Order: sequence, then C-alpha cells, then structure tokens
Amino acid sequence: MEVLLLAATLTTGLMAGLFYAYSISVLPALRDAGAEVVVEVMQRINKAILNAWFFLGFAGAALLGLAAAVAYAIDGARPALLIPVLAGAVLYLAQIAVTARVNIPLNNALAAAGSDDPAAARAAFQARWVRWNNVRTWLCTASLASYCWALLQA
Repeated sequence: MEVLLLAATLTTGLMAGLFYAYSISVLPALRDAGAEVVVEVMQRINKAILNAWFFLGFAGAALLGLAAAVAYAIDGARPALLIPVLAGAVLYLAQIAVTARVNIPLNNALAAAGSDDPAAARAAFQARWVRWNNVRTWLCTASLASYCWALLQA
C-alpha cells in the first residue's frame, strides 16, 4: 500500500510541478507577448505535450491514487490514512475534470483557429486558460499535500 501511495505522491508531484511551472513562468512570459506569439507558442506546446511521458504522469497519478485509496479502504487496518489518501485522489480527479471540461476544449479551439486571426484566438483563449490552469495547479498541489500527509502518518 505504501508503494502505491508513494508512486501516487511522486506522479502527482510531477503534475503539480508542471502546472506550477506554467503558472509562474510560461504564462507570465506570454502575458506581454504579441497575439501571434501567444497563439503560435501555445499551439506548439499543446502539440508537444501530447506524449507518452506526459500521459504516464497525468493518467498514472489518477490510477495510482485510486489504487492507493482502494488498497487502504480494503485493508481497513489504518482507517485514518484512508481520508487523506481518498482526498488526494478526489482532488486529483477534480483536476482531470477541469482539464477535460475547460483546458482541452480551449486547446482544441486554439488549434482550430489556426493563425488567421491571432488577436481573436488569443482573446478567446488566454485569460480563461490561465485562470483554469491556476485552478489545476492548486488542485494538484492540494492532492500532493494530502498524499504527503498520509505518507507521514504511514
């Protein structure tokens, strides 16, 4: 069980770090860039990030968190650990919901916009995407904190 929890913690930490890096570096760097630059860079990032390493962390964190929660629920020997493990899994799944309902559709709309009207594409994309990326960052960070708390108690 602790191995599952540790793996969930590590993969969630990687995802929290990724979203945090966007929040504190990539997105501020693009804030004052021209519309053409913002659109092109984000289109390139959105293509590049779709790789096996990203998927391993993104989906792996969810699967490992759920597996850890199930393992602690079935074990029943340490019920106090189930709460933070389950909280970590739920918070991470909330991040996936935000990604699926907000960020991915915005990415797809940006890709479909091409480069015909960069100012309009940027206006439809940037502010909302940044706001919801920050929400993903906080959800992943809270999930990571829950898992860390459980590890300290294990």
